[in-house]
Amino acid sequence: MTTTATAKTINEVGIDDLYRAGGGILTIDETKHIHQIIKQAISKAKRSRLSATEVWKEVVGKKVLKPNHPHSLHQLVYYSVYANWDTSINGPPLYWFPSLQDSKLTNLGKIMEIHGPKLLGTSYKDPIASFNLFREYTVRHPEVYWSIILKELSVTFHEPPKCILDTTDKSRPGGTWLPGSVLNIAECCLLPSIHPRKEDDSCAIVWRDEGDDDDSDVNRITLKQLREQVILVANALDRTFTKGDAIAVDMPMTVNAVIIYLAIILAGCVVVSIADSFAAKEIATRLRVSKAKAIFTQDFIVRGGRKFPLYSRVVEASPHKVIVLPVSGHNVGVQLREQDISWKDFLAYDNQHQRPIHFTPAYLPVDSMINILFSSGTTGEPKAIPWTQLSAIRSTAEGWAHINVGVGDVYCWPTNLGWVMGPILLFSCFLTGATLALYHGSPLGRGFGKFVQDAGVTVLGTVPSLVKTWKNTDCIKGLDWTKIKSFASTGETSNVDDDLWLSSKSYYKPIIECCGGTELASSYIQSSLFQPQAFGAFSTASMTTGLVILDEHGVPYPDDKACVGEVGLFPLYLGATDRLLNADHNDVYFKGMPTFKGMRLRRHGDILKRTVGGYIVVQGRADDTMNLGGIKTSSVEIERVCDRADESILETAAVSVAPPDGGPELLVIFVVLKKGFNQQPEKLKTIFSKTIQTNLNPLFKVSNLKIIPEFPRTASNKLLRRVLRDQIQHELSVRSRM
Repeated sequence: MTTTATAKTINEVGIDDLYRAGGGILTIDETKHIHQIIKQAISKAKRSRLSATEVWKEVVGKKVLKPNHPHSLHQLVYYSVYANWDTSINGPPLYWFPSLQDSKLTNLGKIMEIHGPKLLGTSYKDPIASFNLFREYTVRHPEVYWSIILKELSVTFHEPPKCILDTTDKSRPGGTWLPGSVLNIAECCLLPSIHPRKEDDSCAIVWRDEGDDDDSDVNRITLKQLREQVILVANALDRTFTKGDAIAVDMPMTVNAVIIYLAIILAGCVVVSIADSFAAKEIATRLRVSKAKAIFTQDFIVRGGRKFPLYSRVVEASPHKVIVLPVSGHNVGVQLREQDISWKDFLAYDNQHQRPIHFTPAYLPVDSMINILFSSGTTGEPKAIPWTQLSAIRSTAEGWAHINVGVGDVYCWPTNLGWVMGPILLFSCFLTGATLALYHGSPLGRGFGKFVQDAGVTVLGTVPSLVKTWKNTDCIKGLDWTKIKSFASTGETSNVDDDLWLSSKSYYKPIIECCGGTELASSYIQSSLFQPQAFGAFSTASMTTGLVILDEHGVPYPDDKACVGEVGLFPLYLGATDRLLNADHNDVYFKGMPTFKGMRLRRHGDILKRTVGGYIVVQGRADDTMNLGGIKTSSVEIERVCDRADESILETAAVSVAPPDGGPELLVIFVVLKKGFNQQPEKLKTIFSKTIQTNLNPLFKVSNLKIIPEFPRTASNKLLRRVLRDQIQHELSVRSRM
């Protein structure tokens, strides 16, 4: 394992090294204690082939590395422990290890203990030893798994399903799930239940507004209060719209946004998800594709103490009707169009009369559409992806099984209803009995970190760029995040050092990596609380998910072989789409894919690397694969190496371009430097070439390097390598004509 953090092995690290890394926070006695624990761990682990793993496990288990210790100390210990680690032999370095006692107390562990012996017979031992066997059983018998899980979630059918899975219709490769069942998934979110335990006085949502006194109590709303608010809005919707109407939501993920989302579904309408960061043109595209009859929005957005117009941007998209909420107070702060209406006036009828406490939900078949979401649209018009009530069930089950979300948890994930994580977070809380934690403001600063502390957040979701900002600005210094029992991460490739920093803030709790898609309503690969974890890696496919990694000829590699290739998903996948609103579903996900064991595989588009030991690293999208000197590699793999090549590097982006006059592809690296650093491109180019040749392949060479202030990204923060590729291709073309 190559790193710039330390040139020493853990055996060579002395008291002076630890003291210097402690940055003046550690006393000599504390430093000596840490050194003593390290030496004891080394001595204890000497006989183990994987001694480095045992040393790290022992040191972390003793909790001598504190959340308030400088990151430099955590770096010194971690990187020196794994200084001589050979990933080609041992797989990725491990940082977290499950305990048998804790595993039996998890949601999935309890289920395995009850049903494992019956389903697996004498092969079942315990949740850790038998996890892989149990997961593989769920792939072969998904109907058995889902019959168990449905009893664990707050899902009540108005009419029960005839069966769990019907595969008789061969025109539906994904099968027909829960046929004949009728329900309203929003009602399931709002009703009390015995199992999981949800009572009227349970805390449904906890929140704080940016700018509020950080020392004031957080705000809370009970399940009963939430239900009454949703009913109020549902009645107003019922008076104005018709069941089945598409109604957009373009606003930050506030308490009111959640109320509106649930009310639209309760009333039998369809939510159209639009991120509040979109420009008018993008909003207009989504309104047109979804045929939205109206849109909910705010007059302004407040971020970092500044007000940004939102209503005016929405109006530029020419929606039919806009319902406008004030960002603060009771009255909107903008002049409305004639056909638009304020939130206050929209609810006025019920404010003038006795507020209704009842509403008859629209009970619909389980595969009825409840939400239209959109792909990021990096290659043209975004795909309009319909979510059904099955999607809500699937997304909840993933959080329940892999992230272990349930009653007593406070679940926070800075996101938006315009992106898939918004609905996933909402359903994962209300269908498991967890409390939803919302911060009405920017998650980039100390105010958000203080809210995480004060709200008692137990599960914190992130995206890697957010973690990088927290680490680089040191904005949570002095805050207590130790109530967090697990982190989660999705959206882009994780950075090992950033994840080291994040995990250390709660005594090295696990970071559950999640990789999936809007069209899957879930993650197809994840981390697991029943397996040791490595930073930035996935340890398993998710429950019931079957997958293979395909070689360049479309032939699956053996499941136990380390390899790199495009993923193919088994088609039987509860909650995944079987249609798109503006594209041919079969063409997008199935056409041209190989068959495996009689199944037409489903396309997802990710390039996966399976390591020694079975861990999975996402190497980027299939269209981000490059051919350098006849050797296929991925942008992500090169970026992982370059990101740690020099202390001045904030992030890198690797693309390959064909020379204008033909010939092999050229490797180009784009660089964003950390604030306050300056570098000469030629010097960095030399550093990168040497690092890539040492760590990846001696034949790879950096042809060009460009330092730029920031990377182009989609509104969901995905890196637009295509834009960078087009830019450098244009420059090369211009040069060739000169």
